[in-house]
Amino acid sequence: MYKIVRKRILNPTVTQMEIEAPLVAKKAKPGQFIILRVDSEGERIPLTVAGTNPDEGTVKIIFQVVGGTTERLNHKEVGDSISDFVGPLGRATHTEGIQKVCIVGGGVGCAIAMPVAQEFHRLGAEVTSIIGFRDKNLVILEDEFKACSDTLVLMTDDGSYGREGNVTIPLKEMLEAGKEFDMIITIGPLIMMKFVTLTAKPFGVPVTASMNPIMIDGTGMCGGCRLTLHKNGEKVTKFACVDGPEFNAYEIDFDEAMSRGRMYADFERHAHTESCNLFKKEQGGA
Repeated sequence: MYKIVRKRILNPTVTQMEIEAPLVAKKAKPGQFIILRVDSEGERIPLTVAGTNPDEGTVKIIFQVVGGTTERLNHKEVGDSISDFVGPLGRATHTEGIQKVCIVGGGVGCAIAMPVAQEFHRLGAEVTSIIGFRDKNLVILEDEFKACSDTLVLMTDDGSYGREGNVTIPLKEMLEAGKEFDMIITIGPLIMMKFVTLTAKPFGVPVTASMNPIMIDGTGMCGGCRLTLHKNGEKVTKFACVDGPEFNAYEIDFDEAMSRGRMYADFERHAHTESCNLFKKEQGGA
């Protein structure tokens, strides 16, 4: 069992937890992920490692409540335990030789982008961070990004906080002004990552996208997280869990990935509703 040692509500739908998992904390690096089960009968879900404290033996995770499992996890409190916590899985973010990096995060994807930005900052790179949210109430991790970014631009779709608009606006402005990056790393909704990639393409800047498709076992055996890449005129199948989660964004078939990502949206909503109703009954509600 893995004890929850800290819990922090970041916004109405996003929660941060620190889990006691010494072996994972010792080895995990930015860009990698874990797979957990809330209880012995629960489903396996992947979550990105949002930070580690090897001295305390804890691993930080950040999740959005969208389905039944995340609803159950969100009802856990400090001192409670979860059944399984496996990792680190996947490949760590490539940092070698990158001196100027632009991190573009969207929504809860900023939970993945933040430790990547922190690692580049630790290594002495110049970090530009562009983060976007639908509105002010959904903003997360602003202080953390400020602490590790040489330049931080915060966008909201409705202009209720920061600048109004999406993350491609300041990115395009910077590139048109001659700002140079060794790499752009984008993490967030698939449609956002697609347009970040299209924005950067005319300028020839390398773009890496962190992919979070449907995933079951995390070892490449189930095939649930498969992605189609276009390499040298050919279609190539890769698995996000073992070949990623980060890929050359110019090679990703984003449209196919978006289509696959919508497959279980209705099921997730139904599972979330069932879990909410179950907790109400357990607490004596109607």
